[in-house]
Amino acid sequence: MQTQRLVLPADLNQYGFLFGGRMLSWVDEASWIAASLDFPQCRFVTIAMDQVQFHHSVREGTILTIESTRISTGRTSVTYQVIVNDTKHAAANPLFATRVTFVNVDEAGEKSPLC
Repeated sequence: MQTQRLVLPADLNQYGFLFGGRMLSWVDEASWIAASLDFPQCRFVTIAMDQVQFHHSVREGTILTIESTRISTGRTSVTYQVIVNDTKHAAANPLFATRVTFVNVDEAGEKSPLC
């Protein structure tokens, strides 16, 4: 699944660069949506993001492409590879890449088999 985000002034820190936490939030949301579309009856919570390393700075007005691809499925969990690129420089190295793992939980918050 692919989505785009526009970096707005409210997304920037005091130096004019994108807050890292804002990108992490967008990555988490985009991959959660991908998982929820792949498994619509599941109730997913994030349990892991394997690496947090930003490769380039991001300024206001940048349009980001966030690509989420399922890479593994377990009994109760699913993992997505997430790559974030600047749409103007998509051929360059990604701005950010990580794997996000979700687990399906029941109403009590206990692990439950994927739906």
